[in-house]
Amino acid sequence: MISKILSGKSFGGLCRYLCQDQSRAVVLEVLGVRDYDHKLMAADFEEQRRLNPDLKKPVLHAILSYYPGEKITDEKMKQIGKEYLKELGIQNTQVVIVRHTDRKHQHVHIVVNRVDNDGKTIKDNWIGLRGKKVAQQLTLKHELVQVQKKNLELTHLEKLNEYQVHRYKVYQAITDELPKCKTLTELEQKLTRHGIETLYKYKGQTKELQGVSFQVGKYKYKGSEIDRQFSIKNLGKILARNLVLRQENKQHRPLNERQQKTLSQMLETSQSKGKNLLEELMRPEHLNDNVPYELMKKKRKQKRQGHHL
Repeated sequence: MISKILSGKSFGGLCRYLCQDQSRAVVLEVLGVRDYDHKLMAADFEEQRRLNPDLKKPVLHAILSYYPGEKITDEKMKQIGKEYLKELGIQNTQVVIVRHTDRKHQHVHIVVNRVDNDGKTIKDNWIGLRGKKVAQQLTLKHELVQVQKKNLELTHLEKLNEYQVHRYKVYQAITDELPKCKTLTELEQKLTRHGIETLYKYKGQTKELQGVSFQVGKYKYKGSEIDRQFSIKNLGKILARNLVLRQENKQHRPLNERQQKTLSQMLETSQSKGKNLLEELMRPEHLNDNVPYELMKKKRKQKRQGHHL
């Protein structure tokens, strides 16, 4: 089971999307709102949000998606939905849980009013991350099929806004191209073919890399915003491994113990300083197969110089 949480300003459009087409919608649970008409449901949500008119985004919309082919009863979905909200600390407010049957995989939508019954704001700090962790816990508890990674086929792109749709597309492009790349420059070139521009952030006026962003049209995302593994430091580690794997495959023999130790030191340096290795990985790919060796040679030379100071 995977979790996705969105926020919004208005309940009207969401309630219409969830409940207007009764051929695909099954209302599993309602608290504090009417469930027999989407307009009345939205009106009930809107009436309570007026208790806290300064809250700009009172709509919390969670989507719980189950693995394709997994069979879950309505009662079980309802139970998991309520446990999900409880673990997130969401209580004393209006809630609707709706199952949709228009996809190969089963999924439910949960709508929450962030203005609770007393007019207080339900906090949403790190709600997306917390929702994913709770979903993982409930997946194990109820012995559901675990989803190991993001899958665009399980993501309801038609429900996301343009900003979120492009974010998922960037994720998919990097996931597809990164295993084929040995340098940041090569990754940048491959992403350009997908219409994605790669932007770098440097420390002050130096050449020390501090961050990376990806832009599609008018939308720009930090690497870590796409996924944690796509931060500049983690990209450096992945690309360094790709370099070494290429060397190993070309020579048809594994790295020796010294090479493995040196690579580990290089990765630690790049992670702590965001320097050296990342600068090397910015260069175009060399035509020879000695790139890992050259990087290791440079690292050993720096280490010897440090001993002489």
